[in-house]
Amino acid sequence: MRTYLPRRLVATAAIAGLSGATADAASAPIIVKTARNAKLHHTVLVNREGRTLYALSAERRGRFICTDRECLGFWTPLTVRRGARPRETVRSPATIRRPDGKTQVTYRGRPLYSFYADSRKGDANGEGFEDVGTWHAVVPSGR
Repeated sequence: MRTYLPRRLVATAAIAGLSGATADAASAPIIVKTARNAKLHHTVLVNREGRTLYALSAERRGRFICTDRECLGFWTPLTVRRGARPRETVRSPATIRRPDGKTQVTYRGRPLYSFYADSRKGDANGEGFEDVGTWHAVVPSGR
């Protein structure tokens, strides 16, 4: 059974006013931060709502794999308005343009996603999920 919660989260974040192209970075809301995950026994990247952020092992160097409806039904890209720069509490986030034209947040060059089955802070139900690569919670390095 699929849920459309991730799309609502993205819509809610957009409505809440993620930074715009002309917004000052210091006034932009923090959209990527870290949190200790008890299930994984690591500090991981999380979104504004505290949900675990993941990266797909096969998505590197600008190559997108998660682009079809089926994949996007499970994995929601962490996006910001075009031209926005994410403000964060970790080093190395950036953005990349998705094939659909949206601007997705990346960490060390890897696009960030949330998982549809993570409904609370600390959930990591997408860890180790395999399809065309393996999905892993993003563990920050070089903070």
